[in-house]
Amino acid sequence: MTLPFDGGISRYYENDAPVTLRDQIAQATKKAILNPDYPYPKAWSRKAYAHDMAALQIQLVQMQSWLRTTGERVAIVFEGRDAAGKGGTIKRFRENLNPRSAHVVALSKPTEKESGEWYFQRYVKHMPSKGEVVFFDRSWYNRGVVEHVFDFCTPEQRAAWFEQVNAFEKMLIDDGIRLFKIWLNVGRATQLKRFLDRERDPLKQWKLSWIDVEGLSKWEAYTQAIDETLKRSNDAPWTVIRSDDKKRARVNAIRSVLQGIDYDGKSLDPIDPNIAGGLNLWHG
Repeated sequence: MTLPFDGGISRYYENDAPVTLRDQIAQATKKAILNPDYPYPKAWSRKAYAHDMAALQIQLVQMQSWLRTTGERVAIVFEGRDAAGKGGTIKRFRENLNPRSAHVVALSKPTEKESGEWYFQRYVKHMPSKGEVVFFDRSWYNRGVVEHVFDFCTPEQRAAWFEQVNAFEKMLIDDGIRLFKIWLNVGRATQLKRFLDRERDPLKQWKLSWIDVEGLSKWEAYTQAIDETLKRSNDAPWTVIRSDDKKRARVNAIRSVLQGIDYDGKSLDPIDPNIAGGLNLWHG
């Protein structure tokens, strides 16, 4: 089977990756956390994760039942670097929810028509209706980060976006939408290791794109764009999730959302403040 981009991830790892990253990946044991700044040295045990996740699945179903009864609307934005775990986290949110009222929005490149519209317009049509929860797998924050890093937008377009994004989200909230914004933060060695695993797995190679390959050499540019975007769009506050350990990230992401909704039958263990919190947890 031909690898996407002819093994571009492996070539970067072998030829261009900083020596410290290669050493971290090469020397890591199976459950070791590659990010030296992560608060725990090893990944969470499967048994503890399964126990907590099972309890959260019941809570999610109860939350959805409450949404249907009350007609409340929930929109959850998932952002983060590539391979930060957005898709896997969304999957755990939706695992036992009724798909008729729990939708995932993962928009592709704008069409020619959409490119001529107000930037936020194509996202507005996907906002939740009465009793629904919508999961945005990437969102209008593309303009703040990816489009900027790859010059897909002009500086003027991005400046206009910054002028509007807080007001746009305020309109959503004022209209009654419960908006949650989750930034999944992952270390550089962890990201590269996940890319390598995807490249080598024929069942996961579809997750790779040319942006993943080209983006490997743009870590610092991403860091600067993310830092500016998070700080300038925090009127509707971000929840930062440290996602070098996917298990801890998923559980704490779900708890962070459920904590912000007063649904019937609510019963939650506390959020781990080392894993989920405000912008103080953001590390480039």
